[in-house]
Amino acid sequence: MKQAVKIIKEVKKAVIGKDDILVKVMEVILAGGNILIEDIPGVGKTTMALAFSKAIQLDYRRVQFTPDVMPSDITGFSMYNKATGKFEYKKGAGLCNLLLADEINRTSSKTQSALLELMEEHAVTVDGVTHKCPSPHIVIATQNHIGSAGALPLPESQMDRFTVRLTMGYPTVENEITMLRDRQSSNPLDLVEAVATDYDIMEMKSQVDDVYRNDEILEYIAALVDETRHNSFIKLGVSPRGTLAVSKMASACAFLHKRDYVIPEDVRQVFKDVCSHRIIMNPQARMSNISADDILGDILDTVPQPSIRSKK
Repeated sequence: MKQAVKIIKEVKKAVIGKDDILVKVMEVILAGGNILIEDIPGVGKTTMALAFSKAIQLDYRRVQFTPDVMPSDITGFSMYNKATGKFEYKKGAGLCNLLLADEINRTSSKTQSALLELMEEHAVTVDGVTHKCPSPHIVIATQNHIGSAGALPLPESQMDRFTVRLTMGYPTVENEITMLRDRQSSNPLDLVEAVATDYDIMEMKSQVDDVYRNDEILEYIAALVDETRHNSFIKLGVSPRGTLAVSKMASACAFLHKRDYVIPEDVRQVFKDVCSHRIIMNPQARMSNISADDILGDILDTVPQPSIRSKK
């Protein structure tokens, strides 16, 4: 747990005033998931990904998605070697520890689909041969708001692969002044030091897996998710993959709070971030100007919590 705190502390040198977002990203990394950041350009998404890769010493790749990016740019391809008379695999950008998929919804559906196996199986298959990604493997994807020039909506199947959807937003005036001051003579990214390794992350992930979730917590998670499937304003509820993501993220949240067991508050803290992008609202909700967060908030208020509390 101390290593996770050190990582967040280092990343904060480069990303000002977004502590809650950094904690959530750390939780996703420990939960073995992927992150979708939906936001306007220039709010620090790339800087954040770079800072995490430096603090954890991860192999980092960035792909700027445009309509001409091909699936082979992500998965890699086989090339004939005249000297050996054999086809040799040339790995793509996806085979790294941390892939930043920038503006993912500006590329073609064919290229987007190349990420599905990468995010779910942490591997790519080229010419019938599966190539495993190094561990840990994280995809941080950014997308422009739907309606922006050249932006296409991601299909539900791909949205479901992302553990959480986050929004960084504009900094406060005070934080923006701090940013200007810090960048007068140097780049804060240069100040980020390596404080952990991929081995440390795998060790912490193993500890997250051991965080205890009793039956009451599991029933609570299942009840919350089930409500999304029967709500009158929701056309498509949260999938079983989403249920697993809530459980995993709750464990990571408990771990960062120095507990080896999950309490209802852990579930409540991660529920909206995990589920908001997995549900589809019906026309009635849109006409009534009701958002996914509104509905999920109502579900959290309605479903009874177990009586489990943190030990003093």
